[in-house]
Amino acid sequence: MREPHMVFRKSSYSGARTQDCVEVADLPQGAAVRDAQNRELGHLTFGIAEWRAFLTDVTAGRL
Repeated sequence: MREPHMVFRKSSYSGARTQDCVEVADLPQGAAVRDAQNRELGHLTFGIAEWRAFLTDVTAGRL
Protein backbone atom coordinates (compact mmCIF):
# COMPACT_ATOMS: atom_id res chain seq x y z
CA MET A 1 0.00 0.00 0.00
CA ARG A 2 1.90 3.06 -1.23
CA GLU A 3 0.70 6.57 -0.63
CA PRO A 4 1.39 8.90 -3.59
CA HIS A 5 3.24 11.49 -1.48
CA MET A 6 5.85 9.03 -0.21
CA VAL A 7 9.21 8.96 -1.96
CA PHE A 8 11.36 6.08 -0.70
CA ARG A 9 15.17 6.02 -0.84
CA LYS A 10 17.67 3.39 0.23
CA SER A 11 18.76 3.92 3.80
CA SER A 12 22.38 5.01 4.26
CA TYR A 13 22.58 2.33 6.97
CA SER A 14 21.77 -0.47 4.52
CA GLY A 15 24.69 -2.64 3.48
CA ALA A 16 26.16 -1.67 0.13
CA ARG A 17 27.27 -5.22 -0.61
CA THR A 18 24.23 -7.09 0.64
CA GLN A 19 20.62 -7.34 -0.37
CA ASP A 20 19.50 -6.61 3.19
CA CYS A 21 18.17 -3.16 2.43
CA VAL A 22 15.56 -0.94 3.93
CA GLU A 23 14.07 2.09 2.26
CA VAL A 24 13.00 5.24 4.08
CA ALA A 25 10.51 7.95 3.13
CA ASP A 26 10.49 11.25 4.98
CA LEU A 27 7.03 12.29 6.12
CA PRO A 28 5.89 15.56 7.72
CA GLN A 29 4.92 13.60 10.84
CA GLY A 30 7.97 11.25 10.90
CA ALA A 31 9.17 8.52 8.54
CA ALA A 32 8.03 5.38 6.77
CA VAL A 33 10.27 2.32 6.45
CA ARG A 34 9.93 -0.71 4.19
CA ASP A 35 11.88 -3.77 3.11
CA ALA A 36 13.39 -3.14 -0.32
CA GLN A 37 13.05 -6.83 -1.24
CA ASN A 38 9.37 -6.99 -0.25
CA ARG A 39 7.91 -3.60 -1.12
CA GLU A 40 4.49 -5.12 -1.79
CA LEU A 41 4.16 -5.95 1.93
CA GLY A 42 3.80 -2.27 2.78
CA HIS A 43 5.64 -0.08 5.25
CA LEU A 44 5.87 0.86 8.91
CA THR A 45 5.29 4.46 9.93
CA PHE A 46 7.06 6.11 12.86
CA GLY A 47 6.22 9.42 14.52
CA ILE A 48 8.80 12.20 14.80
CA ALA A 49 9.79 11.43 18.41
CA GLU A 50 10.19 7.70 17.76
CA TRP A 51 12.14 8.25 14.53
CA ARG A 52 14.53 10.75 16.15
CA ALA A 53 15.11 8.39 19.10
CA PHE A 54 15.86 5.54 16.68
CA LEU A 55 18.31 7.62 14.63
CA THR A 56 20.03 8.87 17.80
CA ASP A 57 20.55 5.30 19.01
CA VAL A 58 21.76 4.06 15.62
CA THR A 59 24.27 6.89 15.24
CA ALA A 60 25.53 6.33 18.78
CA GLY A 61 26.04 2.63 18.02
CA ARG A 62 23.48 1.47 20.57
CA LEU A 63 21.50 -0.53 17.99
